[in-house]
Amino acid sequence: MRVPIRRRAVSLLTALTFLVVAVTGVTAFIQPFSLGIIGLHALMGFVFVALVGLHVGNNLGHFTSYVRSRAFLVSMVATAVLTLLFWFQPAPIAWLLGQSGNLGPATERFAIADDGMVLDYSPSPEYRMRVTLKPGPAYDTRQPPDVAIWLENQGGYHIKTLRAPVNAAELPYWAFKHRGWEKAKREAEREPEPGEAIDAVTAPTPNGSFDPADYIVPTDSRDATRYSLLLEINRPGDDQPSLVYAVEIDNRLPRTFQLLELRGYPKRESDPATGTEAWPLFYSDASFGSALDLVDSGLVTIERRKGTQP
Repeated sequence: MRVPIRRRAVSLLTALTFLVVAVTGVTAFIQPFSLGIIGLHALMGFVFVALVGLHVGNNLGHFTSYVRSRAFLVSMVATAVLTLLFWFQPAPIAWLLGQSGNLGPATERFAIADDGMVLDYSPSPEYRMRVTLKPGPAYDTRQPPDVAIWLENQGGYHIKTLRAPVNAAELPYWAFKHRGWEKAKREAEREPEPGEAIDAVTAPTPNGSFDPADYIVPTDSRDATRYSLLLEINRPGDDQPSLVYAVEIDNRLPRTFQLLELRGYPKRESDPATGTEAWPLFYSDASFGSALDLVDSGLVTIERRKGTQP
């Protein structure tokens, strides 16, 4: 019996669209993130769904008989099991996803390995930063240290967290700076009450703004403001305070490689009269033992392409 041309067209379009969806899906898994590939995959996916609907409509009689069979129940169970596996991602599935070259469009990427820790930060295609920590004798991937990495302006105020810690209690210096940033941002964004007079903005962000791009990728590097990258590290359960490393970055005097320097360990201080909290940094001597041996060295690498040079 001759198949109507409408059915043949729908079946061929469905098969060819599925081919495009399949190829772009595999490509998106293997290669780094590409908005073009992901966009093509998503849009052709919508077309594929519409064509499948037409295909089912053209073969509704056969499809109804499939639904009444035992194969339908088996297919439903298999689909449900696969959906749950892929949604909750147990260790084998998580490992498989970890083999993908597509890390998404995130600007920050952090990885822990036997040879240390690496943070990649790319706020724009023209500005790429990498923080590499070479492990010391006390570094152990079975019990990796907790790490926070963030940026501060010249006034010493937090402007952006690049790597948030797993447990903020282990890294009190970052937690203190981050709380101050959140408070200042809330105050700056707060709408005044009716009749309330505002004499000045009290947010603690002198010589700066809340937009990290103003520091990291300024429109005109001649007007760039220096900023600092800080790193706090601590191994849970070692009964030693965290240590803070830092480096100052100046886009007006661009350097490709810079070393992180140990600034010390944080200690809480407060004014009993006002209740004001502070976390100054103190000198770390040899008595710290394993805490000093977590990191052998820290390197910041910045690639600036044309358009971001002075």
